[in-house]
Amino acid sequence: MGPAEATFVGTATTILRLGGFTLLTDPNFLHRGQRAYLGHGLWSRRRTDPALTIDELPDLDAVLLSHLHGDHFDRVARRGLDRELPIVTTPAAQRRLRRWGFRAAQGLPTWQSRELHRDGGTLRLTALPGQHGPGVLDRLLPDVMGTMVDLQRPGQPAFRLYVTGDTLFRPQLAEIPERFPDVDAMLIHLGGTRIAGVLLTMDARQGADLAELIRPGLTVPIHYDDYPVFRSPLRHFVDEARRRGFVSAVRTVARGQTVSLTPPA
Repeated sequence: MGPAEATFVGTATTILRLGGFTLLTDPNFLHRGQRAYLGHGLWSRRRTDPALTIDELPDLDAVLLSHLHGDHFDRVARRGLDRELPIVTTPAAQRRLRRWGFRAAQGLPTWQSRELHRDGGTLRLTALPGQHGPGVLDRLLPDVMGTMVDLQRPGQPAFRLYVTGDTLFRPQLAEIPERFPDVDAMLIHLGGTRIAGVLLTMDARQGADLAELIRPGLTVPIHYDDYPVFRSPLRHFVDEARRRGFVSAVRTVARGQTVSLTPPA
C-alpha cells in the first residue's frame, strides 16, 4: 500500500488511505435502479452499482461529506454507518446529521480546520469554498464545501489532497491556490450535472479550468456517470485535458479500482 491512494466506490464515494489514516468521502451506497433524492421533489435513478457495501468498508477515521444530497449521503449510509463516526461537513449538514443521531458530525465554516492524529502523524482537514448552483439558484441547493487534506508524518514529505465537492468553477475558488499552493493531487467532482438545463456541477470545460487554476500534480476525476443527470462524460474531460496539454497529469480510476495519488514523476 502506498502512502496515498484512493479506492473508487462510485459517484463521489472513495476510500482514501493517507499515511495511517483512512477516510470515506460522500457515502453513496444505493444500487442500480434505486432513486436518490435531490431535494425539491426531484429524484434521479442510479444506473451503476457501488463497488463495495457498507459492511465491506475498512475501519474509518472519519467521513468527508461535501454536502447533503441523496447521491452523496443516502438512506443506506444513514441507516448503516456507525453513529459515532466523525463526519466532517458543512455547518448546515452538521445540524441535520446530529438530528439523525450522528453525534460526532462537525460542521466547518469555510477556511476552518479539524485535525486527526494517529501514530505521530497529523491529518488536517480544511473546509474550502464551493458553490453548487449559479446565482440566486444556489440558495435552493445545499451548502457545499471542498476539503483540503494535509498529511504530515515525522521524517516524511507532507502530502496535500484537494477534494473539490460538487462545486461549479467560480471566482471564489481563486483564493484556494493562494492559501494552498503545491497541491499534490485533486479528486475532482465532474459530471456536468444539469437539471432543467441548469449546470450544477463542473463539466469538462469548467473542470479543466479548475485544474489549470489549482495546478495539482495529479487530477483524478470522479462523479461523472452514475446518474442520468450527469451529462458530461469522463471522456470529455480527458479530451479537454489532452487539448490543453495536461492529460499526463490525469489518472482515471474505475469503480472498484485502487490508484496511487502520488503524482507522476
